Amino acid sequence: MQRGLSPEQVAEALQLDPSDLREIETGGRELDLERLAEIAATLQDPSLAPSARTMHLRIKGPTKLSGSIDVRSSKNAAVALLCASLLNRGRTVLEGVARIEEVNRILEVLESIGVQVTWSDDKSELELIRPDMLDLAGMNIEAARRTRSVIMFLGPLLHLLPEFQLPYAGGCNLGTRTVTPHLQALQYFGLDVLATEGYYQARVREGDEGVRHITLTERGDTVTENVLMAAALHPGTTIIRNASPNYMVQDLCFFLQALGVTVNGIGSTTLEVIGKEEIATDVRVAPSEDPIEAMSLITAAVVTKSELTIRRAPIEFLEIELAILADMGLKYDLSEEYKAINGNTRLVDVTVYPSELHAAADKIHPMPFPGLNIDNLPFFAVIAAEAEGRTLIHDWVYENRAIHLLELNKLGANTQLLDPHRLVVDGPTRWRSQEIICPPALRPAVCLLLASMAARGITVLRDVYVINRGYEDLPNRLNALGADVQVFFD
Repeated sequence: MQRGLSPEQVAEALQLDPSDLREIETGGRELDLERLAEIAATLQDPSLAPSARTMHLRIKGPTKLSGSIDVRSSKNAAVALLCASLLNRGRTVLEGVARIEEVNRILEVLESIGVQVTWSDDKSELELIRPDMLDLAGMNIEAARRTRSVIMFLGPLLHLLPEFQLPYAGGCNLGTRTVTPHLQALQYFGLDVLATEGYYQARVREGDEGVRHITLTERGDTVTENVLMAAALHPGTTIIRNASPNYMVQDLCFFLQALGVTVNGIGSTTLEVIGKEEIATDVRVAPSEDPIEAMSLITAAVVTKSELTIRRAPIEFLEIELAILADMGLKYDLSEEYKAINGNTRLVDVTVYPSELHAAADKIHPMPFPGLNIDNLPFFAVIAAEAEGRTLIHDWVYENRAIHLLELNKLGANTQLLDPHRLVVDGPTRWRSQEIICPPALRPAVCLLLASMAARGITVLRDVYVINRGYEDLPNRLNALGADVQVFFD
């Protein structure tokens, strides 16, 4: 059977009865070209890949893209809302959740501890119902170790269990991910954590009484989310200072408000949370669009020198990036603003035009929101490779990520590592095809895919699991714009 799937799995993917599938296979049913194209696209969906097989991409370039593409919902917002669903004894429905590997791993963990997880027939809605008692002993440890998001279970679970353990978080290989800020902040809620071999051993004691004033030692997204979830089930007031106001944090705040929790100061670095003793609410929310995916698509247009419209881009979280690109010579237009489904996030359509770029006047470096997003920084390495002159990129957050961007040299780029955090890129680049093993970091891996579309010849990008962690059906979506990206397995 196609791609190693059983007939039943193929029938389910195509929304057919097995008997109908057999009729198609034996030639007993005629199909028009449109339906054949739909079937081909469905069978190319990375989510259908059998787990035992390794997925690769074959990219033919150079490519000219055209048309328009919608930005899909945020990966980081989705995993935050999935973790936060543990707070709710009612029915949680999430609309438009991306079917990506990071989401799949979190869902596997949730199901393994007893959460009822149900997708709608068209996969547009995800329903989650938490049991009265969670089965932490039954946790899918393998799935938990393949995601860094499991660290965000600490905030909800400290109210539900007197003691528990969680496996060390995994995900991208970007060096040591400190959990110290999480543990320091959650101590105010009575959580004590001991790191043992492979696990965090958590024990809950009586927390601080009265108004809790918590100053985060790091303005991190996940630590802010953890404290927000802990505060949501604390029936009192929690003041969080040095909080991240980033997009996934805002989405979590909107979700908590829908659960009846009072959250003031959304979008600022000081949050006030008035929690509840218990949360049991039927709620329906939609995570907002992903600014990192939007930046990926903008980069795709830049590197292929294409005119492309990126619809539903969350402009509040792209303004710095677009300002830097404008200074580098990028020509683009913005539509009038409109609201996301959540009624809060500001969206625009961004049309990018072929442009002659020059190196950035100053170093490009990330900062906490509203600065340049750390996850968008790698895309500037690809963009700088298109620009005339030398650009300095300073990735001061992650110890080992900049080194993965040296892989761009295999495609013809001229990048030099000054130290573990600083990279210089000389452009412009004549991209050339190559066979490359995908680096173990999501954004650098996507950078290679985008650069491959501008390279002459056929580039093979091997083992792209890390890309599927953060992007849904990216090859087919790029192909709809004119790319030639083929999926294959071994």
